Amino acid sequence: MQESEKFLDLPLEDVLGDRFGRYSKYIIQDRALPDARDGLKPVQRRILYAMHRDGNTADKPYRKSAKTVGNVIGNYHPHGDSSVYEAMIRLSQDWKMRNLLVEMHGNNGSNDGDPPAAMRYTEARLAKLSEEMLRDIEKETVDFMPNFDDSENEPVVLPSMFPNLLANGSTGISSGYATDIPPHNLGEVIDAAIHYIDNPNATVDDLMQHLQGPDFPTGGVIQGIEGVKKAYETGKGKVVLRGKADIEDIRGGKQRIVISEIPYDIVKATLVKKIDELRIDKKVDGIAEVRDDTDRTGLQVVIELKKDADAQGILNYLYKNTDLQISYHFNMVAIHDKTPKLLGLRSLLQAYVEHQKDVVTRRTQYNLRKAEERAHIVEGLIKAISVLDEVIATIRASKDKKDAKESLKQQFSFTEAQAEAIVTLQLYRLTNTDVTTLQEESEELAKQIDEYRAILGDTKRLLQVIKKELRRIKKTYGDERRTEIQKEIEDIKINLEVVVPSEDVMVTVTGDGYVKRSSMRSYTASKEEPPGMKEGDRSLGIYSTNTTHTLLLFTRKGSYLFVPVHQLPDIRWKDEGQHIANLVSMDSNDEIVHAIPIETFSDDYSIVFITKNGMIKKSLLSEYHAQRRSRALMGIKLKGEDEVLDVHLSSGESDVIVATHQGYALRFHEEEVTPTGLRTAGVKAINLKDEDVVINGKLISSEHSYIITISQRAGYKKMDLSHFETSTRARRGILLLKELKSNPHRIVKMFLSNGEEMVHVQPENGTTQTIDLSKVRKTDRYTNGSFLFDTKEVGSVLDAWIEQGEKKENDD
Repeated sequence: MQESEKFLDLPLEDVLGDRFGRYSKYIIQDRALPDARDGLKPVQRRILYAMHRDGNTADKPYRKSAKTVGNVIGNYHPHGDSSVYEAMIRLSQDWKMRNLLVEMHGNNGSNDGDPPAAMRYTEARLAKLSEEMLRDIEKETVDFMPNFDDSENEPVVLPSMFPNLLANGSTGISSGYATDIPPHNLGEVIDAAIHYIDNPNATVDDLMQHLQGPDFPTGGVIQGIEGVKKAYETGKGKVVLRGKADIEDIRGGKQRIVISEIPYDIVKATLVKKIDELRIDKKVDGIAEVRDDTDRTGLQVVIELKKDADAQGILNYLYKNTDLQISYHFNMVAIHDKTPKLLGLRSLLQAYVEHQKDVVTRRTQYNLRKAEERAHIVEGLIKAISVLDEVIATIRASKDKKDAKESLKQQFSFTEAQAEAIVTLQLYRLTNTDVTTLQEESEELAKQIDEYRAILGDTKRLLQVIKKELRRIKKTYGDERRTEIQKEIEDIKINLEVVVPSEDVMVTVTGDGYVKRSSMRSYTASKEEPPGMKEGDRSLGIYSTNTTHTLLLFTRKGSYLFVPVHQLPDIRWKDEGQHIANLVSMDSNDEIVHAIPIETFSDDYSIVFITKNGMIKKSLLSEYHAQRRSRALMGIKLKGEDEVLDVHLSSGESDVIVATHQGYALRFHEEEVTPTGLRTAGVKAINLKDEDVVINGKLISSEHSYIITISQRAGYKKMDLSHFETSTRARRGILLLKELKSNPHRIVKMFLSNGEEMVHVQPENGTTQTIDLSKVRKTDRYTNGSFLFDTKEVGSVLDAWIEQGEKKENDD
């Protein structure tokens, strides 16, 4: 063979597609998904069969788990020992399996997420119920296939005398498919299966008269019967699953919450830790202590409450914010006819009943064949005993066994099987009493043969056998339902006062987007100093508010962030805050321009936006009460490259003044702007010249006496507000500056002032210089003011801001 013929030149996508296709088929059919007939994945089936073959059954002593795992790997499942042992462990965990298939001695893990002991320490055996999974497997009831090295045969499926897939459920992830089938009550599943056998056209509603819904080993409460019904009809559905918790009164007028059951597949230790973190982080007020009192008598998590705490409110908060309540999603995928299918309840029962019809038919055929063979032998033995002396004489006259058999066949017309039975008969059986025993056996065999033939000849008789078996299993292994089912999903309402301790705090917001809340104690101790922040950052606002209130943050690109004050990080006044993006997701290229603390979202107030392209918009404050808080929401619709410059909280009785870069200012009453919805752009505030843009827009309040302007040439002016008459919206306005032909002044910032504040001005070189407004003389509109510094030395003015003092809510 030439070297080139050893290699195939194939496109990479063909090779990958082919290989991944094979891999997918393997993990879908032979690893991750259960069979619809016996409800087992291959590794589980192999574990049960290996233990059965080994005689490691419920009536025998326990054996080392390592022995079983080695047996499974060596004979049937050529994978890692950990995967086999983990599967075996799960079959023995009473918080995962509704009906245990493996019994285990030793540490098999816990619902706190503790790992099991190594397999060399634990011992295991089949649970009694597993015998029903494997019953009659030796009677040719199921197909066998060669194992991985063709040295042995293994079952394709187990006989499974009860509907294990519904009784124990299954979970798994494959490629392209996942499955989540919840466990159910064995007795209810059997009742539903019997009803389906009697009524193959039964509806889901009919079946749900018997099978109420899932029954988890950990109990709990299911809410939402509609979700269960939808899942049973389509294979997909969602229900709410919550733990069982009671509120108890204890001495001292206090109460406590006692959790006795938690949702299925939730790690108890993680849940307890989460509840305790809520207490430590003060996310919920009123919890004094969280304690796990679980012992061998059962699960118990105790939440001790402070005096006068609202126990029901705290419990509702725990349902909403911890895994004490979860959503369980049905996704009932199983292998049916060698294909993964999404199956509803009727399809699952149909797959099981068809499997049982096949199993019972094959078992009956096997029993019939064995009974007929035995009847034939017994008939020969009876005939032999009736001519016993001649038979003995014939055998004694023969040379050997083969000759004796030939002689018996020729002289007495025995068949090969009968002759074999006679020559191997032991002498002690040749007594007169044996004839009656043989005749009784013959009659019994005749009855059995008639029974087997009747079953095989009549489907109704066959189904009666299946139902009888199912009723026996229900009677032997059935138990009470553990999970309570409630029809409706409770709408949990949380009173904020219950959850959040009411505390007056100081909130700071910086230009770079850092936020924090500080206790009044921390603020009082250090209020002579500015709040802590990164170098080069500046304060956007300092607000006196309460933890039960809300902070609205508005961005340059027109979004707003809804942040409950209690969710802001609690940080000392002297320390820098945390970036807002850690609390609410927002565009990384966006920035915060304004913050407003809100006590109540009342229609008496509005939010007013002023944009760079001269637009003004007003919307009722109540519209900004958000339900979804995890990401930025639209506050104003911006057109083109427009930006938000100023945002104000207004009672609707103020004048608005808007200033432009080229030095125009327009004053008009806020009533000229009609309130519109969130997703609107607003109306024109000022009529701009070409190339001109708005630099600020302010609401005038009674405390404002002056208008302050800063130009790019470091010119600053303090003008009397009363000189600016109220006009109407959408006009050009009046000039604030003296127009120069060469190097004209252009306004960078405009402020309203009471004449006492400090203004900070930042040129291009990054330094900051300060203007004390109390020392600045008033000027008129026809000058360019005084110069703060020489821009030739430090560069043009980039930014300016008025020093932020403490503000209260609704004091914008």
